Amino acid sequence: MRRWAWVALLCLGATEAEAPPAWLYVFQPPAETPSYDTRERRTLPGSPTQLTEAEYRSVFRVADWYPEDHPPAPPAVTQGERPERRACGSCHLLTGGGRPENASLAGLPADYIIEQMRLFASGERINTPHNPVSMTATARAISPAQLAEAAGYFAALKPRRFGRVVEAAMIPRVRTAGNLWRLDDAGGTEPIAGRLIEVPDDFARHEMRDPRLGYTAYVPPGSIARGAALARSWGGGGAMACASCHGPDLRGDVGPPLAGRSPSYLARQLYDFKSGSRGGPASAAMAEVTRKMTLADMVALSAYIGSRAP
Repeated sequence: MRRWAWVALLCLGATEAEAPPAWLYVFQPPAETPSYDTRERRTLPGSPTQLTEAEYRSVFRVADWYPEDHPPAPPAVTQGERPERRACGSCHLLTGGGRPENASLAGLPADYIIEQMRLFASGERINTPHNPVSMTATARAISPAQLAEAAGYFAALKPRRFGRVVEAAMIPRVRTAGNLWRLDDAGGTEPIAGRLIEVPDDFARHEMRDPRLGYTAYVPPGSIARGAALARSWGGGGAMACASCHGPDLRGDVGPPLAGRSPSYLARQLYDFKSGSRGGPASAAMAEVTRKMTLADMVALSAYIGSRAP
């Protein structure tokens, strides 16, 4: 039932404080089932591989543009199984870097990944409010052996900085594209207005699932310094400081590593913990941490954490 709580909030006239912020949960469903080109072969800078749009957009077979950037991946990462089990690497990439719409898995502990998949399968954790069933379906379809292989693979990868964080009162004009923001081809600027807006530096390469692509997260001026202060002092004198669970450099301790991950993804997780859409035994501590967080607090913390070296 919790899966559809977000839909209820949006449809029943929830207050602004209750409803998920639309700028953080970008969702633009396609007007119709997309049809991908199967003839023209394309490539990326420095890649020996040439693929059609249908091939690199497939969620059941992963485009491997740069084999030299990662170790050999197990079948669960490179290939899915219709109709439900997507290949892990189709969204999270073979380098484990992920994209703003989803998690960076590189360097996460294997046990943590396995537990999150259990929570997706049980419905205790959902993707909110956009695309609420994709991870649930995959988590229910993958076998324990496949999951163990995939978790071990991603855990062994070295995380990289996801992109850059830019403070600005005015940002390039953006528009939605699927489940993320992209720069508007018409150009222009718009106020940041308290938001966190993350965009691919090259939208065409993003659509081709380029694992070397960088992203830029725009945040209000002063966000990084404010986030650093909150990370040290949260909970009154630092009783709930981020480092107490995630390590002094935020590279992991009893909690998972956070440094350098997608700021928009981090902000959604903070919001999900507060809203209760991220459930499970280990989520109670983060629910308490986020209980008094404002959206501005979440933006600042995510900007600071995302700006740190992984």
